[in-house]
Amino acid sequence: MQPFELSLTEASRAVRARELSPVELTESVLARIAAVEGRLGAYVTVAADAALAAAVRAEREISGSGPRGPLHGIPMALKDLIDVEGMPTTASSRVRAGHVAERDSRVAERLGAAGAVLLGKTHTHEFAYGLTTPQTNNVWDHTRVAGGSSGGSAVAVAAGGATFAMGTDTGGSIRVPAALNGVVGLKPTYGLVPRTGVTSLSWSLDHVGPLTRTVQDAALVLSATAGHDPRDPASVSGPVPDRFPGGDLRGLKVGVPRNHYFDRVTPEVEESVRGAIDRLAELGAELVDAEIPMARYLQAVQWGLMVPEATAYHERSLRVAPDLYTADVRILLEAGALTSAGDYLRAQRARTMMRDAWARMFEEIDVLAAPTVPMTAAEAGQEAVEWADGTTESVSDSYVRLCAPANITGVPALTLPVGHDRAGLPIGMQLMARPFHDATVLRVGRAYEESVAGAGRLAPLAA
Repeated sequence: MQPFELSLTEASRAVRARELSPVELTESVLARIAAVEGRLGAYVTVAADAALAAAVRAEREISGSGPRGPLHGIPMALKDLIDVEGMPTTASSRVRAGHVAERDSRVAERLGAAGAVLLGKTHTHEFAYGLTTPQTNNVWDHTRVAGGSSGGSAVAVAAGGATFAMGTDTGGSIRVPAALNGVVGLKPTYGLVPRTGVTSLSWSLDHVGPLTRTVQDAALVLSATAGHDPRDPASVSGPVPDRFPGGDLRGLKVGVPRNHYFDRVTPEVEESVRGAIDRLAELGAELVDAEIPMARYLQAVQWGLMVPEATAYHERSLRVAPDLYTADVRILLEAGALTSAGDYLRAQRARTMMRDAWARMFEEIDVLAAPTVPMTAAEAGQEAVEWADGTTESVSDSYVRLCAPANITGVPALTLPVGHDRAGLPIGMQLMARPFHDATVLRVGRAYEESVAGAGRLAPLAA
């Protein structure tokens, strides 16, 4: 096995045991990027020289006083919304051409303090306003979408071009590409990981979180990045998990949705996810039917919040340089200007009602288990999906439909791979829990992961 093939947990153990140096690991990952990036388009920029210099420093520090923690000397990537002092933050947009960050984001600062080695910046759907990331190809089939908006981060991790990566999630933008590329993605509780220095899409829905090979990897990154930051008005002083036991799930109640989450999903997705839920029962969990409250209003509330907030953020640049935006993003931003204050306030009130209703639902269950997305990776350029019930849905609406509830309610949500369709494309299961019970979704995900073979292995890169 080459060093780039190691999961974060495996690489960290090898570095701690002095069986692998940070330089060797970083050189291996950089060589992998050079070999596959032309086919994938995951990166906006690769800072190879800076990464190697950081790896040399990490190796020297570890040899001297030992590792600071599990991320010391581990190469990683940041979505190109996350500021790093002296590096461009382009948001994969011509609007941001020439923009260079003046200081580190809080996430970059914390990862740097943990000793992680920055490889570069990964592509996002422009300003994170989309679910496909058109610049980037799916690892499993290059003719299919990578998912978005954190498509570059997901593909880099799935291909071995980063040991872990950070993304953002406003309506599924970590979980969608993670599911479509067969990796793990975690959207933490709202406010648990600070967003200071991270370009916003929709301030009341934005989250920052990791994309990794395994659930244990995601837990390690969460521990390093979570915690209150007074510079982020939404940041909270919630509990930062530091232990993530696996093992059996006795005494845990897993909710299985009766509505919404299995409506309009492909048979292969339903079969794989229900099979994974049955595995949770074999591990000791009690399965409980769960009714998703206010399900018919979920997408309307998501768009009712996100669209006007995004337009408000881009108001000046949209007025000054509208032609620099891609057409799909510009149309959405212009549409946001037509949203009335009354409609926005109604969406805010509906969100409050949904949060209360979900809190009551979680009084009866510990975790909700469901599909992450209703179908596997769509073909590049595909605009719509025709469902068996005769309805037609846009690809973006399809991908956001099952992810958005966790953004609206702010609950933690984890996706992990649980199977493949007939074309060999990966399928993801989503686990959600009440706010600040991030450790619970990680516990359940890790227990499932430990019970199946091959967790954390790289995707077989398409030709």
